[in-house]
Amino acid sequence: MSEYPRGWRNSGLGWWPLGLAMLALDQFTKELVQRMMALHDFIYVLPVLDIVHARNTGAAFSFLAEQGGWQRWFFTGFALLVSAGLLIVLRRAGHVQRLQNAGLMLIVSGALGNVIDRIRHGYVVDFVHAHWGDASFPAFNVADSCITIGAGFIVIDALLEWRRERRVAKGKVQ
Repeated sequence: MSEYPRGWRNSGLGWWPLGLAMLALDQFTKELVQRMMALHDFIYVLPVLDIVHARNTGAAFSFLAEQGGWQRWFFTGFALLVSAGLLIVLRRAGHVQRLQNAGLMLIVSGALGNVIDRIRHGYVVDFVHAHWGDASFPAFNVADSCITIGAGFIVIDALLEWRRERRVAKGKVQ
């Protein structure tokens, strides 16, 4: 018998409600921005935060945005491959790896949220614009936040696991 349970409910795939909820929130907020705001319009929220209607044909920080269109399908294919790989990892993961699994599911939902945009529109809708004085962070969306928070969860999980292993190695069992 394998080390991890094989049923999806007893695997990392049990986090699918989180992924589905974040995917729905991502698509809802992007649709709301597109319906209610003209391109490049913005709404002041805080001295460091605006809601803006932006479009990104590239990847993070508009990487390769001005490349004539091939990047749309490249990033779509890449995100689908990564998502499939992460779903396989989640299927094989034990259900007790909560932080890691939640992080992986957030990354999958974020990647798929942006894939939906690329397929539907040819670009990704971004709308959160953080800035401080003359410094400005590129606009982003819920999907981008899911990817970032998911990666953070995975790093925290790895650090906690490293700490547990160090304690065991020193003879201090949890």
